[in-house]
Amino acid sequence: MIDATTRIGDVQLPNPIMTASGTSGHGAELDAYFPLAMLGAVVVKSLAAEPWGGNPAPRLRDVREGMLNSVGLQGPGVEAWLANDLPSLQRARARVVVSIWGRTIEEFEKAAAQLAGAADDIIAVEVNLSCPNLDGGAHLFAHDGRDTSSVVTAVVAAQSRPVWAKLTAHVTDVVAIASGAQDAGAAAVTVTNTLFGMAIDPNTRHYRLGSTAGGGGLSGRAIHPVAVRAVHDIHVALPELPIVGVGGVASGADAVELLLAGASGVQVGTATFADPRAPLQVLEELEQWCAARGVRAVTEIIGGVHA
Repeated sequence: MIDATTRIGDVQLPNPIMTASGTSGHGAELDAYFPLAMLGAVVVKSLAAEPWGGNPAPRLRDVREGMLNSVGLQGPGVEAWLANDLPSLQRARARVVVSIWGRTIEEFEKAAAQLAGAADDIIAVEVNLSCPNLDGGAHLFAHDGRDTSSVVTAVVAAQSRPVWAKLTAHVTDVVAIASGAQDAGAAAVTVTNTLFGMAIDPNTRHYRLGSTAGGGGLSGRAIHPVAVRAVHDIHVALPELPIVGVGGVASGADAVELLLAGASGVQVGTATFADPRAPLQVLEELEQWCAARGVRAVTEIIGGVHA
């Protein structure tokens, strides 16, 4: 038996594997394929304080080793989600992390305040500071340490749950941004969000995605090495800051890489589109990897490459 327990700050999870925001819906959609309670946590699709329709179609594009998306953070709003989607996650006995977004500090604060009195099933709030497919990245707070700090401070003050700041490696110095989030009260950082990308159709000479700026966020296997490097560098500089690693995880070995780099938790996203059971498969392969190498507890390998 492998002890898969891990901690993300004050949050203890039975294992480090979670879904990634934006890839498994707002509710318990994946519970049809495996019990969601088997995962460390379920991170729901990002929610704003108000309903939001997202970007026009087309929204998705296969780009060989990855995927471009310009969904644009479509969602029902926090209050509607609490009423209509959270109950299904509660019935599934899932541990829930709510991702929130906004175009201003005040919008983040409002979304966080709407969660203040929500059920204890919500174990953390992930603050999406880095989605590149909303207005072409015009509201990407994680490009600036001061903006990151301001949003995190507002969200921490508006509710009492641990705050995870979701950052992007698409910056000059991700360590400085992570440090700003930590100083502002973030209990952890989630790294990395999708990266800026674009696809153009040579035949029509038009953008392949329907967003206003023509681009979207690149995810999948192609960005995995970027995620590993970002997690690694943050852990070296800020060893006390818990990290949730995300980016191109499709196997247990991918999860091990992020754990060795310094992550205490791992999210599985784009792989779920190909196989809805991907998060559970990653967990099973992670445990098999540990058993084959005499690793008795997942915590033994966290940051292992630095030893």
